[in-house]
Amino acid sequence: MDILIKYLTMGCPDSDQVMREGTESPMISMTAHDSEPLYARSRDNGQNGDRRYGEIVTDRRTQEKTKTKKPPLYKCVLLNDDYTPMEFVVEILKVVFHKQHAEATRIMLHVHQNGLGVAGIYPYEIAETKVRTVEELAREAQYPLKCVLEKA
Repeated sequence: MDILIKYLTMGCPDSDQVMREGTESPMISMTAHDSEPLYARSRDNGQNGDRRYGEIVTDRRTQEKTKTKKPPLYKCVLLNDDYTPMEFVVEILKVVFHKQHAEATRIMLHVHQNGLGVAGIYPYEIAETKVRTVEELAREAQYPLKCVLEKA
């Protein structure tokens, strides 16, 4: 009896196995070049009503790709008041929101002229932290500066 050597790759470290001709195996798994399984049925001598021999059946198992949903964004809005100095607002924008001096001055003037201005747009947790930081710094300096969240 000739020995037929087949290498089986089942995804385990000891996957190289030797099978002798005539060994009954209901399903033999081989791996294609792109790591997707191919299944070959062996003869089952009429058991289970399957009389096909050596038929290759491909079964592509694809993982479902899940996309992470982007978090909703919120605007940090500075509100104008008559008591907070413009220099303090510029410093808040530079320190808390990491704006350059020119950008901070532009935002501060927009707040001063229009009554409110967007300091930045962030995910909820980050925006909430920045609003809290602005209000704590204003309270420490004894200014009534307010910063609120708005859904972007």
